[in-house]
Amino acid sequence: MVTIAACQRLQRSWFAAVSSATGGRMFTTHGSEWVWLPARRELILLFPLEISPAGIRPALAEATRLGAHRVGVWLGGGVKGSPLTGLGFSPGWQPWWMAASVQDPAAYDDAAATLTTEVPDYRGPLLQELRVVRSQPRQAWHAEARVDGSIAGAGYSFYPSGVSGLKGLGGIFNMEVLPEYQRRGLGTALLSRLSTAAAASGAENLALNATPQGFELYSRRGFELIGRGQTYWLEL
Repeated sequence: MVTIAACQRLQRSWFAAVSSATGGRMFTTHGSEWVWLPARRELILLFPLEISPAGIRPALAEATRLGAHRVGVWLGGGVKGSPLTGLGFSPGWQPWWMAASVQDPAAYDDAAATLTTEVPDYRGPLLQELRVVRSQPRQAWHAEARVDGSIAGAGYSFYPSGVSGLKGLGGIFNMEVLPEYQRRGLGTALLSRLSTAAAASGAENLALNATPQGFELYSRRGFELIGRGQTYWLEL
C-alpha cells in the first residue's frame, strides 16, 4: 500500500534529482530542509513537521542572494501552515496524492506519444530541460506528444534506486498537455508510455500529485486518491 509519507519521500527525491541535474543544491537552516531549483528560480522548503520562523528567515535571505523568483513550502495535510502567512506567504494549490499499480496506466499504450532518452530543446509553458534523464543508471524518462510536428504535451516518470522507503515506487511528474491539444487522448498516451518505462526498470506502483484538473484523467487510468497536501508561496 502506498502511503502519503512515501509520496512525500518520492517528491523529495524528485526535487533532489532535478536540483542536482540542473546545478542546484540542497541545504538546511535550523532543521528546515530546502532545495534550490535554478531552472525554475524556486527555493522550496520540503515537508517540515512544523513551521520554524528561525529556519525560514535565513532561507529568505538566501533566496534573494540566489535571485529566486519565488519561495515555496510543501506541507503535509496535518501541519499548520498559518504561521507562514505572518512571513508573507499565501496559500497555493493543493497537491492531491494519488497512487496506482504501474500496470494499470501502462495498459493504455498508444503510439501518439514517443518515449525519448534525451530532453528535446524547446521553450514554452511546458517543462524545463532536465539532464537527470541522462543519468546512469537511468532514473527518469521523458515522453513527448507531437501534433503535426508541434509539441503538444510532455511528462516525466521517475524511479529512484536505493532510496529508503521507496522500494518498488515510482512517480509521474510535470505531465502536461497544452490546452489546444487536450481531449485527444494525448494525456493517456503520455501516461502509458511513462508508466511502461518505469515498470521496465522495476517499479511496481506509481504515485503522483494531481491538480483538480488532472484528477479526472488519472482516476480513469487506475489512480486512487490517498490524501491531500498543502503548498504556500511567497513571490519575490
